[in-house]
Amino acid sequence: MRSLLIGLMLVGSMLVAAACAAPMAVTRIAVDAPESSVISPKRQAELTMMVKHDCGSCHGLTLKGGLGKPLLRERMAALPTETLSALILGGVPGTAMPPWLGIVTPEEARWIAAGLRQGAFE
Repeated sequence: MRSLLIGLMLVGSMLVAAACAAPMAVTRIAVDAPESSVISPKRQAELTMMVKHDCGSCHGLTLKGGLGKPLLRERMAALPTETLSALILGGVPGTAMPPWLGIVTPEEARWIAAGLRQGAFE
């Protein structure tokens, strides 16, 4: 009986380890932007995860606001893509918004900005 219990525990721990090691599935968001053809689908999925988790940690996981302001389509559509991408790359001095230059390229920042303007990450 004891060996059966140990065997079950071993199999269970192997299943947990395999599940933890499996890559997380990320849905690729369709963003209508010229940069979409330049940025690989894999990188688009990574950027989508970044927006949802890293940006979401301040702007709220549903982007409705938190420490940072809301990033909802109604608000973002009023700002030009270039303005948003400059904010992403340079941050906002005197606030918690950090600069993302070096983590994302200017093309990727424009892709994110276009997606925010379209509500693609909501």
